[in-house]
Order: sequence, then C-alpha cells, then structure tokens
Amino acid sequence: MEIALIGYGNMGRLVRMQAEEKGHTVNVIINEAHADLAADQLAETIRIADVAIDFSSAEAVRRNVEACMLAGVPLVEGTTGWNHERESIERIVLQHGGAMVFGANFSIGVNLFFRVAEFAAALFARFPEYEAFIEEQHHSKKKDAPSGTALKLKDLVAAHIHKDFSITATRAGNIPGTHRLGFDGNADHITLEHLARSREGFAAGAIMSAEWIKNREGFYEFPDVLEDILANSK
Repeated sequence: MEIALIGYGNMGRLVRMQAEEKGHTVNVIINEAHADLAADQLAETIRIADVAIDFSSAEAVRRNVEACMLAGVPLVEGTTGWNHERESIERIVLQHGGAMVFGANFSIGVNLFFRVAEFAAALFARFPEYEAFIEEQHHSKKKDAPSGTALKLKDLVAAHIHKDFSITATRAGNIPGTHRLGFDGNADHITLEHLARSREGFAAGAIMSAEWIKNREGFYEFPDVLEDILANSK
C-alpha cells in the first residue's frame, strides 16, 4: 500500500516507521513546505497514493480533506480540534463519494476504554448519589484543551448521566496522555484511568484504519473500524 503522510512531526515519523515495518511504502510526505498549497494543488501531489494519513494541525484539516477527496484518495484523519467543522467535513467527503476515518484517539486501548466507560456510566446512572467527573492531562505542547479524547468520553457518559459534570484539563511539561473517568459518592470513590506510555498505539491504529478504509466509501469514526474488525474476527 502506498501512503501519503500529511504532517511529518513525531507522529508522522512514527507512522512511517511502523508502516514500512508492515511492508507499506510512504511515497508522499506533506510538511511545512506545503503549507501554502491550495487544496487542488495538494491533490495533485497526493494523487499517487492509495491512502493518506493526516497528523498535522486542526487549522489544515479542511484543506487536507478537500485535497484528498479531489484526488480520490481515502483519508485517515488523526488530527483533533476540528469537531466544530464535523458536519461540513462530512458533507465534503460524501459529496465526492470519498472515504474518511477520523477519531478522537486512534489508540486501540483508548477505544476499548471508551466501551468500559460507557458501560460504567450506564451502571452509575442508576444511582444518583454518585457524581461523574473527567480529568485529562497532557504535555505542554498539546494545543487543544480539553482533548478530543476527553470530549468523546464526555459524550459517551452524557448519553447516560444527564446532569452536568466537570472536565478538567492540565497541560504541563512532558506528562503522557492521561484520561480519568471518576464517580464520587458519599461512601466511596471509583476511578477508571487510561495512561498512554507512548505514541506507538496511535500510529498502529492509524495504519490499521488505512488498511481498512482502502477501497471503501463513506465517513467513519475509528470505533466503526474496530467494530467491523472485531465482528469479522469471531
């Protein structure tokens, strides 16, 4: 599989390393030198790829999506911070008959954590004496706060617990990505936690999504990929 990498920072380099270890080829790299390219110009650059993986910046997501759809190249969108544009981004993908997978977090562990969190929220919703809360921590270079993962967690919990609960975000030093969902009651305190040891899990999930989205059409979220893979592995 020929891959176009959009964004070549730490995540882009890690995706390239893992992709090549799996026998794929990175034949296009989009970096800061391409920042001023319009969507149609970028489309010409990435047209030779089978799939694109984007770990760039929230500000560039719309252009990158447009470019991939113009090029007819399926996109794995790993950048967060663009949720306010989700409806218009989905329209772009569907209008072109294209394909895109996005996710608040491409870690397989985090997405299994989402399932556990949703199940826990459904249980604790039956006992109003417990109040939910979410805490997340990241290194100081992470721009969006709360993180996309924390916002996704909030949506899952809010589907069951209908009273307001807090999200706190910390940005400092080199703190690894950490997310906690807690339930506090009069008699006890329960906490579920996911801590990312490295970015390797994000890269693995993105590559798995790229393998899955090739030759498909539609607008998908990473849990859709996991659900399909799990269903077909039974």
